[in-house]
Amino acid sequence: MAEMKIQSLALHYVGNQAAEEPLVCSKKLYSLSEDMNSLLTDYFVGSFKSEERFNFHDEMGLENNRVYRLVSDIFDNPDMVYDFSVDLATHLYENCQHPKIKGGDFIVAYITGFGVGHDICNAVGLFKIENRETFLSVEHDDEGFDITPVDGVNMKRLDKGCLILDFEREKGYMVAVVDKTNAQGATYWVDDFLHLTRRQDSYFQTENIMDMTRNFVAQELPKQFDVTRADQADLLNRSMNYFKNTPKFDMAGFQQQIMAQPEVMGMFDDYRQRYQDERQLQLEEQFDVNPTAVKKQNRLYKSVIKLDKNFHVYVHGNRNLIEQGEDEHGKYYKLYFQEES
Repeated sequence: MAEMKIQSLALHYVGNQAAEEPLVCSKKLYSLSEDMNSLLTDYFVGSFKSEERFNFHDEMGLENNRVYRLVSDIFDNPDMVYDFSVDLATHLYENCQHPKIKGGDFIVAYITGFGVGHDICNAVGLFKIENRETFLSVEHDDEGFDITPVDGVNMKRLDKGCLILDFEREKGYMVAVVDKTNAQGATYWVDDFLHLTRRQDSYFQTENIMDMTRNFVAQELPKQFDVTRADQADLLNRSMNYFKNTPKFDMAGFQQQIMAQPEVMGMFDDYRQRYQDERQLQLEEQFDVNPTAVKKQNRLYKSVIKLDKNFHVYVHGNRNLIEQGEDEHGKYYKLYFQEES
C-alpha cells in the first residue's frame, strides 16, 4: 500500500477584506522535511473525525463552482499546485467580508496515497488556521530551568479544513469538512467559499431516516392517536433496535415491523413525504445502515418518561411490563420486574 504523503504544500495569509486586512501570498511552495511532512499529514488528515461527507455543487452547474474547478485543475496538473493555490487564496479572500471572520494562514496541500475503502486515491486539502495559542517552552541547563511563552498552533485542533478526494468527480467529489467557527461567520467556509451540499450516502440516509422516525413518534403520532409516553418509548426502543441489528434498511420491512398498524403506516408515509419536501432531499427505500450514524442518533433516542419533578422512568425493554392508570391519589405507573439492583 502506498504511503500517504504531502507532495506539495502552499502557505498564504488570508485576512479579513472587510477589515482591510491583506491577502499575502508566498512566492513559492513550502519545502517540507520528512519529519514535518509526517507531522502535518497526521495533523491535517487526522482532524477529520466525522463520517459525514459532502459534494461540491452549484445551481448553474458544477463547472461554475470555483473551488471545484480549481481543485480539478490541481488533480489534472499537480505540478501547478502553487499557481492554483494563489487562485484559491484569492477566492477565499473575496469571501471574507463578514466583520466577525478572522484572518489566518491558508494552506493548500496535494496529498497522495489516501485510502478510500479498498482503493487508493489522491487528495487536495484546504486548511485555514485562525486561532493561535500560548504554549510554555521549558528548557534547562547546568544553571537551572527557564520557561518561555511561545505563540503557536494547537496540533489537536484544526479551525477550518476541507479534504477533497479524487473520487466521483462527476458528482462533485467526496469532501470531508471541519469547521469550528463562531456563529457570526458560520456560513462563509462551507457555503460561500466551498459551496457544498450533503452527500446522500449511507450515513446521510441513516441519519435522516432515524431523525424523521424520532420526530414522527415524539411529535406527529400524538396528533392523531392516543399515544402514551410508554407507547412512544416502546416505539423508539424498537426503532433503535432495528437500526442496531439490521445491516440493510428496507422501508417496507421497517414499517411492518415497527409501525405495524396500517393507519400508522399510512400516517408515517405522509409524514415522510412532508419531511423530504421541506428539506429538499430524497430518502431511499433501501440502503446500508451506517453504524456511526446509528451511534450518533442513539444519544437522541431518549426513552424517558418524566413524571412531574419527582421521577424519571427509563424504558429499555418490554412495554407489557408497564401499566398506566389513575385512582383517587392521581395518575400512576405500575412496573413489573424480577430483580432490583
